[in-house]
Amino acid sequence: VQLQASGGGLVQPGGSLRLSCATSGFTLDYWAVCWFRQAPGKEREGISCISGSVRSTDYADSVKGRFTISRDGTENIVYLQMNSLKLEDTAVYYCVTDPRRRPAWWPGGRPAYWGQGTQVTVSS
Repeated sequence: VQLQASGGGLVQPGGSLRLSCATSGFTLDYWAVCWFRQAPGKEREGISCISGSVRSTDYADSVKGRFTISRDGTENIVYLQMNSLKLEDTAVYYCVTDPRRRPAWWPGGRPAYWGQGTQVTVSS
């Protein structure tokens, strides 16, 4: 199982970024893929998930209405479109997955597989 996150960078408040998570070694129809983030001095936060063949989605309240998770099933890539970025969105963002049902590891647990993380910095 491998996950590789990319797309982070420096953006001004109110701006947008799109993160990508290239996946391999498992089937997106059967394993959920989620995004966590970790900011300095803060607890790790589960922010969004997409799961199943029906592509159901979930969002943390902190990003709801601003972030959109999606997947390209053909390319096995999961995206996180981040709009209206705020200073408090600054963090390292990780895409993760786990074969267990999501309540065991999202939003508050420890997923089994992690990508390497991509830095998102929102600053003026």
